[in-house]
Amino acid sequence: MIRIGNASGFYGDRFSAVREMLDGGDLDVLTGDYLAELTMLILGRDRMRDASLGYARTFLRQLEESLGLALERGVKIVSNAGGLNPTGLAEAVDELGLGAKVACVTGDDVRSRFPDALTANAYLGAWGIAEALRAGADVVVTGRVTDASLVVGPAAAHFGWARDEWHALAGATVAGHVLECGTQATGGNYSFFTEIDATRPGFPIAEVHRDGSSVITKHDGTGGAVTVDTVTAQLLYEIGDPAYLGPDVVSHFDTVRLEPHPRGVRISGVQGSPPPDTLKVCLNFPGGFRNATTFVLCGLDVEEKAALVRRQLEDAVGSEGLTWTLARTEHADADTEETASALLHATIKTTDPKRAKAFSRAGIELALGSYPGFHVTAPPGDGTPFGVYRAAYVPRGSVPHRVVLPDGEVVDV
Repeated sequence: MIRIGNASGFYGDRFSAVREMLDGGDLDVLTGDYLAELTMLILGRDRMRDASLGYARTFLRQLEESLGLALERGVKIVSNAGGLNPTGLAEAVDELGLGAKVACVTGDDVRSRFPDALTANAYLGAWGIAEALRAGADVVVTGRVTDASLVVGPAAAHFGWARDEWHALAGATVAGHVLECGTQATGGNYSFFTEIDATRPGFPIAEVHRDGSSVITKHDGTGGAVTVDTVTAQLLYEIGDPAYLGPDVVSHFDTVRLEPHPRGVRISGVQGSPPPDTLKVCLNFPGGFRNATTFVLCGLDVEEKAALVRRQLEDAVGSEGLTWTLARTEHADADTEETASALLHATIKTTDPKRAKAFSRAGIELALGSYPGFHVTAPPGDGTPFGVYRAAYVPRGSVPHRVVLPDGEVVDV
């Protein structure tokens, strides 16, 4: 088998997890998922400010303190933290000066086809990762590959799978899907959290076998739990049709078999079939500017107070792009001001940055001329840019899938 751990489910996950996973027990590969649709937007804004950025800088800081240990223990690092600039991240890892053999996977950036998009990245698969590991890479950083590819790639390299070993690839995809959100597989966000120790869940590990079956587990002594229920909760996360489309294989989730195992949960029986002829593309477009204010409505006549401030603010800045939410958090005969108060959330989305700023100013100008007891939860702000996400699809053969090997050779996979 190959023992693959996870140390990140999103950009902002537990910083110490990389070190904890390396210290906690045996691993062959440590993965980290840092990308989501929102993350691509964040990285796109970083790149607008500085063309040398566009990758998850947290990952680089984690390697500064842990890469030496990974090299010492022979643990390969595989991560999509390269985001919009995997080449830049690979260079930065190399500059840590620890002698690691670093490779990067590129080709996912398809902005030339979507000129109005801030970011446009096709979801690549596992074969660039596999090629890099077969070439002896210690660290592989990628751009937008599917989350499960971070597990499928190392497994394919380890077992020498062919590209048409659909069942094995599908099994590894399911294991990768379980691992991709980190502690969400070990008790995080779990509906029955009161039945386990959910204080500090450990990160998950997949012991993947030659046929694609796996055992989901975690390091001994870590919190949380790995049960059929916790794994099922993550397995069904963001799943619609049981035919789960990916760039390497279609994994049929209605064939997955889960059963308890002495170290966690065994996954077996997964059937796979050839992937579609298209690749999904994550697109982010500039959407305009967002601003928000929360009015505190204390005491009696909450509905009437909300109606008054709504009329006043709409008279000042117009109703277009405004949304309102009244949260009835107050309690009758409350002992404190806080528990006697409801919250009125006002949000504006607009293409005009001046109007987004005027929204906050107009709200504060009501302080002495609106409902009794007027106050807000935070001072006014200027508003922030927001993006709009949508998906597109492009022919698989039209997207290059390249890996830059540790010796600098560029290989199309």
